[in-house]
Amino acid sequence: MATLTIALMDPPYESETTTTALRIVDAAVKKGHKVNVFAYEGAVNLTMADQKAHPNPVHGTTVEEEQHPTTANFIAALFKTELVDWINCGLCVDERGSGNWIEGARRGAPADFLKWSTESVNTLVMATK
Repeated sequence: MATLTIALMDPPYESETTTTALRIVDAAVKKGHKVNVFAYEGAVNLTMADQKAHPNPVHGTTVEEEQHPTTANFIAALFKTELVDWINCGLCVDERGSGNWIEGARRGAPADFLKWSTESVNTLVMATK
């Protein structure tokens, strides 16, 4: 089993980068690899427990009909595999007041990213624009 480390910086719902990153994590996990994710800047909001699905009034659909995914639900499903370790940058969390996370996310520091990077087979940094 190889270990991959990914650094994310984009907040939820702002760009396709987040979806792409989560798909990469999912694909790696499905192949049996361990994945470390370091959430930095706005990405610390990806694991926010207070995310809610919503209806789509334009289409006239209910919450149930819309089936709007949340990043927190997607990540919670990844945590169930026990192959994903997730650290939210504590400095970024404090700046944003983003401390209410789903179970499985934990607080850390940029030093954790450096440690993971040196221990991983490969590291992918998905920076903001």
